[in-house]
Amino acid sequence: MGVEIEVNNLTKSFGKQLIWGGVTLTIPAGEISVMLGPSGTGKSVFLKALIGLLKPDEGEIIIEGVDIASCSEKQLYEIRKLFGVLFQDGAMFGSMNLYDNVAFPLREHTKKSESDIKRIVMEKMDMVGLIGAEDKLPGEISGGMRKRAGLARALVLDPEILLIDEPDSGLDPVRTAFINQLFVDLNAQIDATFLIVTHDINTARTVPDNIGLLYHKHLAMFGPREMLLSSEEPVVRQFLNAQTVGPIGMSEEKDANDLEAEKDMDMPPLPPIPMQLEPSNGVPRRSQRPPGGWCRDNGVTPPPGSFQENMSMATKL
Repeated sequence: MGVEIEVNNLTKSFGKQLIWGGVTLTIPAGEISVMLGPSGTGKSVFLKALIGLLKPDEGEIIIEGVDIASCSEKQLYEIRKLFGVLFQDGAMFGSMNLYDNVAFPLREHTKKSESDIKRIVMEKMDMVGLIGAEDKLPGEISGGMRKRAGLARALVLDPEILLIDEPDSGLDPVRTAFINQLFVDLNAQIDATFLIVTHDINTARTVPDNIGLLYHKHLAMFGPREMLLSSEEPVVRQFLNAQTVGPIGMSEEKDANDLEAEKDMDMPPLPPIPMQLEPSNGVPRRSQRPPGGWCRDNGVTPPPGSFQENMSMATKL
């Protein structure tokens, strides 16, 4: 069972450069959440703050009743045992084969016997579809396989929180689709709390239970997937639907002249909300909501064509 992450008024700067300020949200236990934002908005910095690699200037990060922004090193060490992290490039040790890469956290942080380590490593490699590749070196496999090996390593200590940094980076659309399905299947199996940082709009529209958007040094919005996909808030609407009309420009914000030129333009209509990706076995996850449930509960009319079975994943945005 995953654990909740409560973030209160979090602020981080590097020197005089404010990265983001006043970030407040609760990442629900056992659910899949995605964090989006234009490049340079501090998404990876946010992940590093959550695991205690970077100290925020202000605010709290409460996990299991402990504020990791101000706790002792001993407390932080214990809380970190709840985490598994998948880095952008997999972060494999190039001189070790995949088996030893995946076994590394067990050898480093536990006193398990080699027979127990082998059982756990093979179980996790089976979960990510890497049985038979144990003896390969990271340089001998594809980027998608390295991501899956990194995910197996993140799973070996049975984490209650999984932080995943841009899993689609360097992957083609087919491999991205496979790894998205893997995340959904894993969440159904282990019920951990997932937080995925991504730029991939299809991932954001089909995988998570919740979506957040960092923009212009603050958290623009965080909430259930359907809330953001039906939102009329200009920044959220523009980013989640990959549109050029709106406040986001090539350098994050458009200048006054660009915004003036667009003031009489209508934003394109919201595209239909797709069905959420389901586990491969067809059994809904514990945190999965019925299609259209949030919209019905909150009196929101979804865009026409939403939640249709067999809806094209290539819907034009």
